Amino acid sequence: MIATLATPRRKRVQEALTRAGSDKRFKILEAHMKKHQHRQDALIEILHKAQELFGYLDDDQLLFVAHRLKLPPSRVYGVATFYHFFRLKPKGEHTCVVCMGTACYVKGADKILAAIEQFAGVHAGETTPDGRVSVLTARCIGACGIAPAVVYDGNVAPRQTPESAVATIQSWMNHGS
Repeated sequence: MIATLATPRRKRVQEALTRAGSDKRFKILEAHMKKHQHRQDALIEILHKAQELFGYLDDDQLLFVAHRLKLPPSRVYGVATFYHFFRLKPKGEHTCVVCMGTACYVKGADKILAAIEQFAGVHAGETTPDGRVSVLTARCIGACGIAPAVVYDGNVAPRQTPESAVATIQSWMNHGS
């Protein structure tokens, strides 16, 4: 049983390493790991660099890092999924972050999020199939005085309504940028 499980994993690692050989970003990542002397305790910093290079962390990158640092893939994946900063899927062209802090929530952030999710056809934490919009939530963005607040592509918008939020998302989906 163990031999049958190990073979597909070994094959997946080999396939990831083969794909990595033709991508310059993996060479940069390898140099970054060398800078950290391939230390296992530098895993978080190395994952940050991988995400900076690729925009997100996919199976190939996680397997590559695990192999090079001599760590089990489960540990690398565990770290990547534990920390909120790491993304395992590509981010959309535009991002919409709905603040779910107490002040925003009390003033209707849940209704804003529901309207955005319904219009975009995705749930919080997902990206539309066309890659245009990522819908995210934040525990609090520290803008309680202008609640409910939504962050559109890094810009905080005050006193949002479900209609104003959907209008912004609609403009991104219909007009490009």
